[in-house]
Amino acid sequence: MRNGADLLWHSLKNEEVIEKTGTSVKDGLDLSEVVLRRERYGANAITQKKGTSPLMLFIQQFRQPLIYILIVAAIVTAALQEWVDSGVILGVVLVNAVVGFIQESKALKAIEALSKVMTSDATVIRDGQKQRIRAADLTIGDIVLLQSGDKVPADLRLLQSRELQIDEAALTGESVPVVKQTEVLDADTVLADRTNMAYSSMLVTYGTGTGVVIAIGNETEIGRINQMIASADVLATPLTRQIARFSKLLLYIILGLAAITFVAGALRGDAAIQMFMAAVALAVGAIPEGLPAALTITLAIGVSKMAKRHAIIRKLPAVETLGSVSVICSDKTGTLTQNQMTVQEVHADGKLFDVTGVGYTPQGEFRQGAASVDPLSSVALRECLIAGILCNDANLVSAEGGWRVEGDPTEGALITSANKAGLTRDSLRQEKPRIDSIPFESHHMYMATLHQDIENGDNVIYMKGSVESTLARCSNAMKANGETTSLNAEEHHHMAEAMARKGLRILAFAYRVIESGKKTISHEDVAGGMTFLGLQAMIDPPRPEVMAAVKACHTAGIKVKMITGDHEITALAIARKIGILQGLGGDDKSLVLKGKTIATLSDEELVSHARNTAVFARVAPEDKLRLVKALQASGDSVAMTGDGVNDAPSLRQANIGVAMGITGTDVAKETADIVLIDDNFATIEAAVEEGRGVYDNLKKFITWTLPTNFGEGLVIMAAVVTGTALPILPVQILWINMTTAVLLGLMLAFEPKEPGIMNRPPREPKRPILTGFLFTRIGIVGAILCTAAFVLFHLSIDAGETEATARTIAVNTFVMGELFYLFNCRSLKYSMFKVGLFSNRAIIIGVFIMVMMQLGYTYLPFMNTAFHSEPMSLIEWGYCVGVGSAIYILVELEKIVKNRFLQNVAFFRD
Repeated sequence: MRNGADLLWHSLKNEEVIEKTGTSVKDGLDLSEVVLRRERYGANAITQKKGTSPLMLFIQQFRQPLIYILIVAAIVTAALQEWVDSGVILGVVLVNAVVGFIQESKALKAIEALSKVMTSDATVIRDGQKQRIRAADLTIGDIVLLQSGDKVPADLRLLQSRELQIDEAALTGESVPVVKQTEVLDADTVLADRTNMAYSSMLVTYGTGTGVVIAIGNETEIGRINQMIASADVLATPLTRQIARFSKLLLYIILGLAAITFVAGALRGDAAIQMFMAAVALAVGAIPEGLPAALTITLAIGVSKMAKRHAIIRKLPAVETLGSVSVICSDKTGTLTQNQMTVQEVHADGKLFDVTGVGYTPQGEFRQGAASVDPLSSVALRECLIAGILCNDANLVSAEGGWRVEGDPTEGALITSANKAGLTRDSLRQEKPRIDSIPFESHHMYMATLHQDIENGDNVIYMKGSVESTLARCSNAMKANGETTSLNAEEHHHMAEAMARKGLRILAFAYRVIESGKKTISHEDVAGGMTFLGLQAMIDPPRPEVMAAVKACHTAGIKVKMITGDHEITALAIARKIGILQGLGGDDKSLVLKGKTIATLSDEELVSHARNTAVFARVAPEDKLRLVKALQASGDSVAMTGDGVNDAPSLRQANIGVAMGITGTDVAKETADIVLIDDNFATIEAAVEEGRGVYDNLKKFITWTLPTNFGEGLVIMAAVVTGTALPILPVQILWINMTTAVLLGLMLAFEPKEPGIMNRPPREPKRPILTGFLFTRIGIVGAILCTAAFVLFHLSIDAGETEATARTIAVNTFVMGELFYLFNCRSLKYSMFKVGLFSNRAIIIGVFIMVMMQLGYTYLPFMNTAFHSEPMSLIEWGYCVGVGSAIYILVELEKIVKNRFLQNVAFFRD
């Protein structure tokens, strides 16, 4: 026999299961057979694939074109014996490598966290004896005993179940514990509905059961998820792809210009060493040394901003990737909803009552239409609520931060609804103490409790269960005045169906007065003669802030899709309430796609279904992964939320994986790019907004810094072509690039978000960072800087100034040009007055410090020695400031013309 995870165990009879596993329910496996099977099937543990070694992971951080350029720059500056500059550049390279190494190391811990999930003990029967062993020692055919509080140690086919309930939310997304049974199921039953199976690592919340091990280790459902995590693609973010393309282009341009400079000078007869130094100067000028540091720091500032909005960023590039998200695939329970079951409607005595309030907080009122009513004025309604609070094993407790349920969430909702009517468990238990109970069993579909009515001296049975099982045991119904009337079962069935269409979960309630002195009850006591009390309908309500967040996403051109393991009716009801289905036509069948249907679609067919469907229900882990891939195949940038082990593969595959911080498993958190502290969908929308702002600021920095590099490269080429002295030396170029990048450019990282940032569509992932229009702007500003510096340098020489003074003027021309251009770049579309003159005080501080640094560069003797500078006159300062002012005015005029006349022309779009 083989490790039979691929067999349809849920569709086999118990006898067939025992036969195929070669075991005995009574005695289990004998020890000799255990040894043989362990040798054959191995340990019950998830194997981890050998990953990249830490050394190789660190070396990989240097495999980027921009890093190549910086390393070359460091070598060149070291060759020029500019040790400080070389050290600074190498420091930038190392900082970026260390940050990348740390982030990637965290990302690869997901499978390690998954393997830890499976470490536990198990109670088994071997050689006819019950014994406790390590879960890792289990093998196929072992008979496992389960009880409340156990972690299921392997995949089991259940053979016996007594009130067994298992929390499978981490695997299937089911919002409440699953009631287990042992009956045979159809072969095509989806994972979430296989109620005769127990899956590895899930938690037993109630009852007891016995099962036979049918899969261990990698063959379990959890093991298969591990393989999907390992196989899921780790996608490059839009920013990393764009920076890679941009860096390669920049590398080729720099090398090409350096080669042209060297050849041009050599053909003119200049000394080779002189031309080599000129080529080095050009390369140093063209390299944006501050860009990697600026990227890292801007992203880090974004991380800080998002943390304040309850989103913890685990991988730095994720900050920017959020800005390009076009689809958010969200789990339902706890993310779109509050993860707190709430009774919303009660039907008693033929009347429907709405119950206000959400969650487990016992505050709310009962209404009929717009009018508030006293729920205790109707005996039928009162008894219905009493049945809900007494036929109940859960506890509602006040905790820091709100109320929570100990036990079944459904029962917690019943306690809360009774509390809203002024009924309390303590007082009711004193009036009607419990004597005996019939626990809930899946094949009976009801629970019943026996109570002594102290006041009347009678004994009372209260029952709650499914509508079908409860009505079948009732012979009459209670009226508002406490009298009974004939039962109209059809009416109550119709009401239950109407509630179910709203996505509500319905429980029916009944009671019966029996002779006093009875101490126990059995199923015969509730087989008939019960009095129907009413229905309570509940749902896990949507978070109130989610509706506004979904609307904001739609306004921003972001599609929101719900992917859940819950039932399609419930999922559709929540989707309607929060606005996910807004603007979508069609009936329920066309709006939702079930996991069973997804399994029948090819990858190509799934692409169109994924784009056109808003709700996906009863999905399995592999369905989520396929859906993310399908959306990516259609060109979408996908953010995927999740909290369970089952979500890990799709979180890893998505462009942005978002894990829940409160309810999320360690596996989901380790796999994700972002962790939400509050498990709230609205936080994702806020993070997208911040991500767009971060990308805008990165784009502003690049648009600001490149004209300087372009202008410095051009001024060197101009000097070589004309055969004149270099207007700026390599060490002076490095001074300009590094100081302005830190003191001026980085201040753009603090720029507040621009107006209407969430009113524009998502950025196309393939769209370059810089459009043709922005390249044109960069070229014009760079040409102005080059021309002004070159001309002022030669005018100063002609006026009798030394080369050192002339070069100081050229350096200050570049700095003043960058300083004034910085204010242009506070917005690529609006003027600085539109975004607020003092809305970014960091820029004011940076400009002040930069001016002080330039004064020191120009007038302090030790700076003059280090950078070959000399003092200059006030008039010469006027020339430099005049160049900067001209650049500012020119760019602002260009913005006005573009916004008024050319904003709809494709070339002029940012």
